[in-house]
Amino acid sequence: MDFYQSAPRLVEHLSNAFQSDRRLVTLAEALRTRLDAQIYQDVVSQWQRCGQLALTEWLSLSELAERELPRHIAFDAWGRRIDEIQMSRGWRELEAVAAREGIVATAYEKKQGEYSRVVQGGLLYLFHASSAFVSCPLAMTDGAARALELYGSEDQKRRLMSHLISRDPANFWTSGQWMTERSGGSDVSGTSTTARRVGSTWTLEGVKWFTSATNSQMSLLLARPEGAEAGSRGLSLFALELRQANGKLRDIEVLRLKDKLGTKALPTAELRLTGAPAELLGGEGHGVKKISALLNITRYYNSVCATAHMRRALDLAQVYSDVRIAFGRKLREHPLHASTLAKLEREFEKCFDLTFFVAHLLGREEVGVCTEEERILLRAMTPIVKAYTAKRCMEIVSEVVEIFGGAGYVEDTGIPKLLRDAQVFSIWEGTTNVLALDLVRALAKEGAGPVLLRFLEKQLGKGSGNAADVQASIRGEMQKWTQLLASDPSQLEPQARDLLFAVAELLALAVRTHWRVL
Repeated sequence: MDFYQSAPRLVEHLSNAFQSDRRLVTLAEALRTRLDAQIYQDVVSQWQRCGQLALTEWLSLSELAERELPRHIAFDAWGRRIDEIQMSRGWRELEAVAAREGIVATAYEKKQGEYSRVVQGGLLYLFHASSAFVSCPLAMTDGAARALELYGSEDQKRRLMSHLISRDPANFWTSGQWMTERSGGSDVSGTSTTARRVGSTWTLEGVKWFTSATNSQMSLLLARPEGAEAGSRGLSLFALELRQANGKLRDIEVLRLKDKLGTKALPTAELRLTGAPAELLGGEGHGVKKISALLNITRYYNSVCATAHMRRALDLAQVYSDVRIAFGRKLREHPLHASTLAKLEREFEKCFDLTFFVAHLLGREEVGVCTEEERILLRAMTPIVKAYTAKRCMEIVSEVVEIFGGAGYVEDTGIPKLLRDAQVFSIWEGTTNVLALDLVRALAKEGAGPVLLRFLEKQLGKGSGNAADVQASIRGEMQKWTQLLASDPSQLEPQARDLLFAVAELLALAVRTHWRVL
């Protein structure tokens, strides 16, 4: 009889992405033990429902969006330029799901107080792996809402922000963020988009080389007002509504959709602004400082989504370990294979705990209850956790591909796509080097070193029979970096990546038993 390998079908083996005995860490257990009891009871039914949908309806919509990729239609049949970006039904319905579940809205309604970002993080974690990367425009939408909350006028909040945080799919908007230009990349000082004042309004001209979620209704972007100084200091932050009432783009040309390594269901375009009308956000100047409010949110989203992505890969590996027979036994029954899975799960657990610890810090900051030390800790941990989870995601997914053997290398199984998509996490919102240098700035300019040291000593020394030894070890690890920074900061740059990952590992140990801020 011919042999055919059974596919790893998640819903048949896990039943619910919120709770499963197949994992060392479940979202259900983590949130039940770490949230206030009343908050958990208020939201647990939604999480349970979303956990079921993530393995059934949402997964089907995601697969549809991946099959029917975005199309750029530059001209209509009669030669008129229309620059329409066609999206699949799967993508549109997933956007509607995100609105109804309140994935963005939860953070701004603040019904759970300082835990609102934790609750939101749980929803995003369940949604991401079955979203075809609709999670990406959600990240930028949330970041834009935060920038509007901080810097927008009351009129802008009413007209723009209200759409971004709506739970009504008919009223919900997503937002892009257009920073990357041909000469710039992470170096936004290379921004060549110009802003011209025309009466009481502004018009923008220039090329944006890489714009994700180009089907969104609005975007935030940096541009240089005419006469402003060169470099990043002369940039201002603008809000741009993309389309007229009839859906036509407002003085924007779509040059092409990008053919990317992964995240192919997510439309990413190269655009030319040809006098697009825009609104200044928060007054002229200080654009880079203002956009940092958006970047903090999107880096947090990146951490949640990277963690969810590795969870999906591990779930597939766990299920495959039960349906694949090799050398007379299930893969799971081979000691070396079981040991490999356990190691991957431990790495995932560190990412999970770090990510939700940052979510709690962010929530505390947004409701105004965090201390100054917690604010600095959040500032330092945001780039650390983003970089750490992104790299671990690549490593874990690569191992999962290997676990599937030849089947993991065959496109039809869907496994190679996991690896292609995983690469985006270490690139979007700052490469590892950019984030390592951001940590150095936090150490040099915001006094993050002593704050990190005190936190690590306090947390790692708790309940330990050799607390003094633990603290001495931490001090030894941190002292060499702080001394180098104090004596010659330029010498720290070549070692910044080593610093970031060394501190990340210490932080993972510090928050492994809890991620509630103490």
